[in-house]
Amino acid sequence: MFRLTVRRHFMIAHSLPRESFGPAQGLHGATFVAEVTFRRAELNNDAIVLDIGAAGTILDEVLAGLNYNNLDEHPDFAGQLTTTEVLARFIAEAVAAKVRGSDDGGALAGVDVLLREHPDAWAGFSLDFER
Repeated sequence: MFRLTVRRHFMIAHSLPRESFGPAQGLHGATFVAEVTFRRAELNNDAIVLDIGAAGTILDEVLAGLNYNNLDEHPDFAGQLTTTEVLARFIAEAVAAKVRGSDDGGALAGVDVLLREHPDAWAGFSLDFER
C-alpha cells in the first residue's frame, strides 16, 4: 500500500459539556495538527499516490470551514460533542467527498486522519473507500 500524507494546523473554539471533560466543559480554544494520509494499492501513471499540491488544497478547503470557528455554533456539529475523534471523522468524510471527484479518486483505497492537540497524544479515524 502506498501513502501520501499532508499536514496542516487549524484552531477552533468549542465546549465539551459533560462532567467527564472537567475544565473543558466550558468554552475554550484548541489548536490541532491535522495529518491526512491518502492510500492506494498502486501508484498512478505519474508514479504518485496523488498530486501533493492537490492533496494540500483539499485539506485546506476542508479545514477552512473549521478554522477560527466556534464548533458549538457550527451547523455540521449540531447535537454532537466535538471531541477530537468526532473532528477526525468529520475531516476524513469531508476529504473523501472531495477526493472522490478527482481524477485519481477512484483508485484511492481510503484516507486516514490523525489529529494532534498535544505532541504526545492523538486521535484518528480511517475511512476505507468501497469499490
